[in-house]
This record gives sequence, structure tokens and C-alpha cells, in this order.
Amino acid sequence: MGAPDIDEADIEGVVAVLRSGQITLGPVTGRFERAFADYVGAEHAVAVCNGTAALHLCIRAAGIGPGDEVVTSPYSYAASANAILFEDATPVFADIEEDSLTLDPALAAAAVTGRTRAILPVHVFGQACAMDSLDALAEARGLASIEDACEAVGSEHRGRRIGGASGPAVFSFFPNKQMTTGEGAIITTGDAGLAGTLRSLRNQGRDESGAWLSARFGYNYRMTEMSAALGLSQLGRLEQMLAAREAAASLYRERLAAIPGIRLIEAVPRTTRLSWFAAIARLDEGLDRDRVIQALAARGIPARPYFSPLHLLPWIRDRFGYGEGDFPVTERAARSTLALPFHNRLGPADVDTVGEALEQVLAGAGG
Repeated sequence: MGAPDIDEADIEGVVAVLRSGQITLGPVTGRFERAFADYVGAEHAVAVCNGTAALHLCIRAAGIGPGDEVVTSPYSYAASANAILFEDATPVFADIEEDSLTLDPALAAAAVTGRTRAILPVHVFGQACAMDSLDALAEARGLASIEDACEAVGSEHRGRRIGGASGPAVFSFFPNKQMTTGEGAIITTGDAGLAGTLRSLRNQGRDESGAWLSARFGYNYRMTEMSAALGLSQLGRLEQMLAAREAAASLYRERLAAIPGIRLIEAVPRTTRLSWFAAIARLDEGLDRDRVIQALAARGIPARPYFSPLHLLPWIRDRFGYGEGDFPVTERAARSTLALPFHNRLGPADVDTVGEALEQVLAGAGG
């Protein structure tokens, strides 16, 4: 499906850390944080061990706990909701827009109650959420806003890189992302106080002086120096990698345009740059996505469904009583989207192979 793009400079950066003998709580993490903050245009960045941990820290730092509600999208990876559940708060879902697949601001506003403490929009597939409307909602109702930008490094909202606003915004660097640290993530923010709290929380509640005495309850969510070294090296050629992904997406766009019944997702106008986390295609209503995936697999083409609706996951459905039909746009998107093979080195021959298989499958030839 996807593959990390690792070069010799990445390897040399990690080896240099190993040879240094300081493999955690060292200077490379700080350099990576500063470089990433500069890249997105943020004042501060805090590196942690993974995206789920980053979301959890943002929920914790916002003081969200039992009885509180967080309005979020049901069309996302499970971590978006799980991070809320970690603090025994309640994820309250609002449906998504049909074109962007991101949180619908009007429906988000309707989901706000007196118990709502935050909104958690998800920049799914690198598509920018309607942050103008969502930020206005948060400000008007006195809510925290936590952006799940795990799939959106390099994407832009109205000409500004996601993560460059006041934040916080969370980026993931799992190996299937646009850049990788192996496991790892970063939180950007314009709030110096919040950045300090996040640095303490990720390090067992210790204060920034480095003293072993913990100032608050915290977690072992640190990023290692090896991961930071890989991230720093990857960040240095991120624009090159994003250009390669855009080229691969363009090949898919052209190839799929000639195949009835399927189309590649496209950036909505507010997404002035889509950084192409994945090549996500949508099938026409009435086509059986799961059968298409099975038929592609029989032809040696791996494809995956993206995503299962969060409100129908067993531990959420059973606890909160959600059911099918509650969020029709999300459920329609979940039935119709699939991820095609996608990585930085994907070429015309690769895309044509996928296209030929799709033509056969969608025409019903053995599908």
C-alpha cells in the first residue's frame, strides 16, 4: 500500500545519535521541534511518541474530564475518539461535509451543549477543515479547539500551512504518513504556557528545568533522539517528497478520469494545498466497495477501506447507543472510499496497472 521514503541521510542522522550516546532527552529533539515549528509557521512545537499520545496530551492539558463533551468527526481513525475516552470524557459526533469529508460546522454547532468543552476537527486525508467557521464557533462558545492534523503535514488552509495558527494541532509521523519518525508525533501551538505544560506532561510531569521532581501528574510520552533525528532529516526534504506525492496523485487523477464509477478525492477550495496522505478514491453509490477490494486483491492489487465510522465501533456504539443511520454522510463515505497503492516512487506503469485492474473489476469482468 504505502512505504516510508528513507534515504542515506536519514540513516546517517540516526546513526549519529546512536554514536553520541545520548538517545533520549537530548538536543536533537529540540532542534526538530524548532525546525518543524518554523516549517508550519508556529511559535512552539512539542514532540511526543505517537499521534494518539499527542491528542491525549491536548485533551488532558485542556482540563477535559468525566462529564465533559468534545464535538468531533465520526469519519476518522479511532485515535481521535479514543483520546477523549482516555480522560473518561464523551465524544459527541457531528456529521461531515459531502465534498471535503471533514466536520460540518453547522452540524458541529448544533451538537454543542452546556457540557461541551472542546471541538476536535480532523483534517482527514490532508483536507483542510472549515477552520474559519469552527474557530469562530469555539471562540463564541468558549471552547478549546484541538486540530487533528495527523494526516495533513504540508497541507494549507487558505494559503496558510495547517498548524500555523494558535493551535494546538497534532501531526503524526507513522510510517504511512507524508514524513516519518518511525513512531512519533508533534503538537504545534502559539501558546507558550500550553507548550510548557505539554512538555511537562510528556515527561512524567517534570518541569522544564529537568529536575527529577514531578510538578504534576504526567506520562512517559517522550520522543526518542533517534526518532527526532529521522524527523529532522525527513523534514529537510519534505517538500521534495510532497511534490512526488502530488505527481503520483496527478497520475491517478488522469487515469481514474477514464474509468466510470470511480473518482479520486480532490481538494475543496479552502484547501489551497492538499499534501496527499493517501490516494483515496470514491466509488459511485451502489457499487460494493468490499467486493471491489476483494476483486482487486485477486489481481494482485492491494487496496484498503478508509475509514470505519467511529460511532459504529463496538466500544463506542455499545457505550453511547449510536446506530446505523445516525450520521448518513459519514456512513455513505465509509461505504464508498478505498485507498489505492500510494508512495513517493509510484510511477506511470504502477498507476496504469492499478487502472487496468479497476477497469476490469468495475466492468464486472470476474469481479
